[in-house]
Amino acid sequence: MGKKKEKNFKTNAVRIVEGAGIPYELSSYDASHGFVSGVDAAAKVGIPVELCYKTLVTEGADREYFVFVIPAAEELDLKKAARHFGEKRVEMIHVKDINKVTGYIKGGCSPVGMKKLYRTAIDQSAEHLPEFYVSAGRVGEQMKLDPRKLAELVKADFTDLIKD
Repeated sequence: MGKKKEKNFKTNAVRIVEGAGIPYELSSYDASHGFVSGVDAAAKVGIPVELCYKTLVTEGADREYFVFVIPAAEELDLKKAARHFGEKRVEMIHVKDINKVTGYIKGGCSPVGMKKLYRTAIDQSAEHLPEFYVSAGRVGEQMKLDPRKLAELVKADFTDLIKD
């Protein structure tokens, strides 16, 4: 008989953050209805929306994938994103490809613990925050941690990524 997953089963993202010795806190919300936006997730968890960040995955012209972590209420500027990594252009990957590329599903995509460590950038608005929230790798779970520690862990840098 297979082992039943416990409700508080740790995701890869959480295990990796713990393994790196990075302090974090988990916040959960009812995800029985599936995907909600980052703005709605912040409201459900009861956290300020400006501290909730979403993880977006793009593909460059040469089929390389790039990860961007931006405020949940903002929109990724694809031109700024491409320029940051020296690409001519980047495009959002299709929803159907999220699991294949990252190992996660829409609404539960964490910048930590993807199938590969893709080149990652975090919006500069997070650089001086003492802590912020990103997905913990499952719809319904947010992880609060220091943005600089996250950047170290996923080898990301901070840059301007949001549309003006």
